[in-house]
Amino acid sequence: MNQNNLYFVGALLLVLLMASSGWAQPKSETRAPVITHAFAVEKGYYGYIWRIYIEADDPDENMLRIALVADGPGQGRYPTDWIYLKPQFRKHFRGYVQWNTFSSKAGYISEWTSITLKVSILDKTGNESNVAVFPFTFESGIPDPYKYKLPLPFEHGDLPRLGYVMIDLVNPGWW
Repeated sequence: MNQNNLYFVGALLLVLLMASSGWAQPKSETRAPVITHAFAVEKGYYGYIWRIYIEADDPDENMLRIALVADGPGQGRYPTDWIYLKPQFRKHFRGYVQWNTFSSKAGYISEWTSITLKVSILDKTGNESNVAVFPFTFESGIPDPYKYKLPLPFEHGDLPRLGYVMIDLVNPGWW
């Protein structure tokens, strides 16, 4: 047997060995998490402490992290921010993420500036939930923006904070 045939037979045996030993296993059937309810106010002044309320379920009990993506004028899409979930929130949670809208990259954000926050949840296998979209406009003169009635199922107000949004906004007027 010549040397080329030996290489061919060796490569063929290696491929057969890998296929039979489970190296190329198909991905098990998993289901994505689902955001079942979401709520956030749509207006607040610059520096407002914005709470984004979320309820989510995962039938596979393996939710891992919350993805937060902000879009704003003058900046476009900001880098994705991640909040990792505590183990007790892997199957189901109802809580809020908090965004202190004061930014170290902007002395202020102009009146009427609008941003959009998109929230989704990823599980340990990479499945992504549906996306909840929250528009927000910076507006001063709102009478007590912290006095709002939470809708069902968030109405009790004793919900856990799941984490902080760590996106530093840029004032679009500075460009």
